[in-house]
Amino acid sequence: MPPSPRLPEPGARYDALVVGAGMGGLGAALALAEGGARVALCEALTYPGGCAATFRRGPHRFDAGATLVGGLDDHQHLGGLLARHALRLPTTPLDPVIHLRAPGLDLPVDADKARFVDRLCALPGAPAPALRRFFSWQGRVADGLWALLDQPERRLPAHPLDLGAAARALPALWPLAPWLGRPLLAVLRHHGVDGFLPLRLWADATCQITVQTPAAQAEAAFALGALDYVWRGARHVEGGVGEVARALCEAVRAAGGEVFLGARVRTLRRDAGGWTADVRGRPVRATVVLANQLPQDLAALAELAHPTLTHRAEEVSAGWGACMHYLALDAGRLEAAGVHRAAAHLELVADPAAPLVEGNHVFCSLSGADEPDRAPPGQRVATLSTHIGAPLLRALPEDARGARVQAVQDRMRATLAALAPALSAAVLQEHPASPRTFQRFTRRAEGLVGGVPRRAGLRPYLDLWPAPPAPGLYMVGDTVFPGQSALATLIGGRRAAERALRELGAGLPARR
Repeated sequence: MPPSPRLPEPGARYDALVVGAGMGGLGAALALAEGGARVALCEALTYPGGCAATFRRGPHRFDAGATLVGGLDDHQHLGGLLARHALRLPTTPLDPVIHLRAPGLDLPVDADKARFVDRLCALPGAPAPALRRFFSWQGRVADGLWALLDQPERRLPAHPLDLGAAARALPALWPLAPWLGRPLLAVLRHHGVDGFLPLRLWADATCQITVQTPAAQAEAAFALGALDYVWRGARHVEGGVGEVARALCEAVRAAGGEVFLGARVRTLRRDAGGWTADVRGRPVRATVVLANQLPQDLAALAELAHPTLTHRAEEVSAGWGACMHYLALDAGRLEAAGVHRAAAHLELVADPAAPLVEGNHVFCSLSGADEPDRAPPGQRVATLSTHIGAPLLRALPEDARGARVQAVQDRMRATLAALAPALSAAVLQEHPASPRTFQRFTRRAEGLVGGVPRRAGLRPYLDLWPAPPAPGLYMVGDTVFPGQSALATLIGGRRAAERALRELGAGLPARR
């Protein structure tokens, strides 16, 4: 039997309580602890990471959802955190970072961006001069956007009154002014590259897994930065992407915070001194609460009705659920078929003319042959994911939803067999997961994934500083700006923590 989880002492008092040890919650808890707050981080599951967790099933360890993490170079935000706290995180450089496959197209996305652009320009029918002009301009824009994430002194302001930070950010954002409220496709059309299918397919696939919508709908500023994700410190994490969350838990503890796993917060109640949480039957009090949860989950937890929660819940509910396949593979068969022993990330598109969702588009991450504790000797593991439309699934009668999910999972299998036949032939065990299963793994309502789709328009910019749904209550996670990806939610958590530290006051270090 696993040991009973360690829980907060009944009646314990904290400056801050963080609910949920996803990347947003971990970023918030670490920033609070570094700022001198007495902080408790409570996670309902027995492992941290949320959508970026690694869980065990029998002798195998699978990544729950996210499988590729960016920002890991030393000069970048996540890499800098790990270096500052002297945390060891074994990672593997990837080249190519991702392999995009579709009928008639086998496109490695090289670790060197210039090499990738050369590869695109060498393809038949490529508008090479226009491609180079587009990537030259996009690169300058992306440099400015990523500087806001990589460099703490230039990052976006954590509060509307951070005028100095806003002024520092302005030069990076100025080139985007003509494109605010417009989709990435308009930018591609302006540069004369929208008709080049390999670029369109790569842009659509990248946007679908980052900003949760294709290039024709993706808000340009978000999408232009997301196109650079693979070239911004993206690496394979040995042992599973959940090792990042484990390392950040160590950092929170080392900074003086407390981390409680298997400690579900059952209720949140506002009181005269702040908030009281029921943590598995134990009352825990805190001045402020930072909730790494979907807005609908937070509304239920705290019994709140607030426009911020209502509107954000509607937006994320209009997005996607996750359909997953967790595979155990025969390493010998893979090697005999010529599959390299190194970890690999494949993006598979069965029909480029159809929407890149519901099994037509599958992101597949394969563990390395020698990764620690991922599988028994002679085996490797893989995580496959695709989006399934949450509104369509929700509208079906209960007895029809299973058939819809089954059809998506069958298409995932067919896409894998057609575009990665060596992996398909090596499957020893398969654990398909519906959105309902994903909900159990991540505790996200309906298995919703990816946060708010960043569709073209000015709405995404209204979320820069979400209104607290109650005094002393802050939202973090992928529904809060800057939004999607493990790195972005980590940074969003730290931004929220800066606002909470302002509320808690300058005397915090003296109380430690």
